[in-house]
Amino acid sequence: MWIGWIEFDILLGDVQSLKEKRSVIRPLLAELKRRFDVSVAEVGDHDQYRRSQVGAGLVAADRAHLVDVLTAVERFVAARPEFELLSSRQRELRSED
Repeated sequence: MWIGWIEFDILLGDVQSLKEKRSVIRPLLAELKRRFDVSVAEVGDHDQYRRSQVGAGLVAADRAHLVDVLTAVERFVAARPEFELLSSRQRELRSED
């Protein structure tokens, strides 16, 4: 079993409040979950309205599938015009049952 996750540091565009931030981040989280079948959440920078930390995680039977999905998630996030992807960190672990 392989477990993988990716974390994004995102700079939001023309956002002036936490309410506006939610209106950008919630649709992103919903689309990532729907399109890639991953678990997603805003995992940091909750009190800053122009920054967000978003994480996505996945469990897969083989590493190739895990890497393919996480790479596709990263490409999708990087292509979004409403914010700038500042950095991403990815990690994969294999269970040692």
